[in-house]
Amino acid sequence: MSETSAVARLLKPRSVAIIGASSDAGKTAGRPVVYLLKHGFSGDIYPVNSRASSVSGLRCYPDVASLPGVPDVAIVLLGAERAHIAVRELAERGTAAAIVLASGYAETGDEGAERQRQLIEAAGSMRILGPNTIGLVNLTDSICLSASGALAMDRFTRGSIGVVSQSGGILGALLSRAAARGIGLSKLISTSNEADLDTADFIDYLAEDPATKVIALYLEEIRHPEKFRRAALAAAQRGKPIVAFKIGRSEGGSRAAASHTGALAGTDRMYDAFFTEVGIIRANTFGDLLDIPVALDTGRVLRGNRVAILTSTGGAGTLLSDSLGVCGFETPAPDSDTAAALRSLQAGIHANFDRNPIDVTLAGLQPDLLRGAIRILMQSPTYDALTIVVGASGVGSPELMASAIRDCLPLSEKPVVAFTSPHAPEAAAILTQYGVPAYSIVESCGAALDGLRRHYRWKAPADPGAGHVVSVADLPSGSLDEHQAKQLFSRFGIAPVEEKVVTTAVQAEAAANTLGGAVVLKILSGEITHKTDVGGVAVNLTADQVSSRLQAMTVEVEQKTGVAPTRFLVQQMLSGGTEMIVGMHRDALGTAILLGMGGITAELFDDTSMRLLSGRGGLSREQVMEMLAELKTLRVLQGFRGRPKADIEALVTAVVAFSTMVSQLGDRLMAAEINPLFVLPETQGVRAADGVAVLASDGPPER
Repeated sequence: MSETSAVARLLKPRSVAIIGASSDAGKTAGRPVVYLLKHGFSGDIYPVNSRASSVSGLRCYPDVASLPGVPDVAIVLLGAERAHIAVRELAERGTAAAIVLASGYAETGDEGAERQRQLIEAAGSMRILGPNTIGLVNLTDSICLSASGALAMDRFTRGSIGVVSQSGGILGALLSRAAARGIGLSKLISTSNEADLDTADFIDYLAEDPATKVIALYLEEIRHPEKFRRAALAAAQRGKPIVAFKIGRSEGGSRAAASHTGALAGTDRMYDAFFTEVGIIRANTFGDLLDIPVALDTGRVLRGNRVAILTSTGGAGTLLSDSLGVCGFETPAPDSDTAAALRSLQAGIHANFDRNPIDVTLAGLQPDLLRGAIRILMQSPTYDALTIVVGASGVGSPELMASAIRDCLPLSEKPVVAFTSPHAPEAAAILTQYGVPAYSIVESCGAALDGLRRHYRWKAPADPGAGHVVSVADLPSGSLDEHQAKQLFSRFGIAPVEEKVVTTAVQAEAAANTLGGAVVLKILSGEITHKTDVGGVAVNLTADQVSSRLQAMTVEVEQKTGVAPTRFLVQQMLSGGTEMIVGMHRDALGTAILLGMGGITAELFDDTSMRLLSGRGGLSREQVMEMLAELKTLRVLQGFRGRPKADIEALVTAVVAFSTMVSQLGDRLMAAEINPLFVLPETQGVRAADGVAVLASDGPPER
């Protein structure tokens, strides 16, 4: 990013005006000047207050017009009813950006939204951070443009983790927590209402900031998904991992009447899919928002799941082993060569080097022994990472333990993390500053390593291409009936079960005889999509039973819906397959493909995986295989407990075809789902047994 861009000048201004500065350092309006001076800002500071002659020893100016120069940045401390006046005056003078702290804007309702519109109109081409923000802190260059009470601390730990938060209070919380743990930060930015500059703008900046290696986000919502997507992918291409904590996990998912997919794909699930697409590591807890970035900040690479645990306290080693296992990590015993090398360190002392955790409890605090064990484990082919339990000795001699670990880091790029037991904040801070992330909560070790693992495994989705263009101009608009929906799917290569459309009991019996074997009878309606709920499905019928069952079904459906069905499907009844569901879901974040366990219990078991379409076409086969790997159902498809192996290759082909259909049809396709999609035994393919599709007539659907 150009040094002369508005965002760059905002983060690193040469001059700052404080509009509404107070001479009382105890007030919020008095803090920005105090903080700029206290933390060593070297540029010009222009306090503006018509009722004061000086602020913190600096000359105070009565208004913006009186300023001796054009400030790069202004902090506007006026209330919402007057802030736009100062913003207009600053814009007219050519100020690059203004930080508006006042609340009372869009977050308060329609009246506040109008004030926010007025503020942006007043700003013209000048950029706005906020409103309702606490400001920003550039720790790299000792520039504090904020009124946060967290800045009252005497010194900060500078580092290479950049933080962007949509909450001002969270910015202060992360700053103080990081300082207490010895975690170095580069920039902290509170975007809040994002009336102008938003999270994506600062991802773009931090992606090019040489002082930032990792980006941490506190998100309430993504207001501009496509802009955010581009920024996140650009950061990934520049090797800058992003960790995001998104609040709102407990929100109820939206439900679409036409399909199960809407019930399974709630808003939070869409965020999961969105983050997966762009390579963002989702923090599951607020603590993870620091725990994972500090591990990524080391630049170490986790290529596998095998972790060595070196401990001087047996109980803590077992606790750590159990916690890592929950996260899907393996803790194998040392191989024979590694065990022999470890035993050679004993020299008459008693230690257990033949199992994992590798317990040196009885060896006491011996730095040479510790260094030797670490060197061996870091060079061992059996392990991909090393965790070290810092016991009571770390409390009494934190530097001794930390130095021994630090000395071994150049031997390998494998991750090394520490678990402090008992609580040893001084030792943890020293270790972290030495490049060994240290955690006082055992679960944090697994979260950090999992973040490293996800970062290593993520790859930008390949461009699958648009595929063969299929015409659907002859299909009607609105909700298609099941037979029409399956005709649509078959045009993209997804075969339906054998079936015949009938209108009378005589036709139904004839169709059943033609199909042979057991059949399924269904009502055929574009309006009634959940047919089972109204008695509109009968299974395992013989040809002799179809006629009478159709007549009874007609009566039952009419009693429950008020509509007498006039068209029916007689369908081959499949057996020996695995029922899956594949569907689409669209919201503000984009369009996602959902895959999971199907049938009438799809919502009950909720064994699903989702991926967003990139806009460049459907999903790739690799993406679909990743989705399958996330499902418990995969074990059934692979032949669980004697079941025949399913045709997984055909399933992947069908999901790719479905995603291509969704991509090609775009906004014309309002809803689509195949449930169940029967996956037959190997080499026998898949069959769509039921389906839903809704086509728009003209223009995009309303959202």
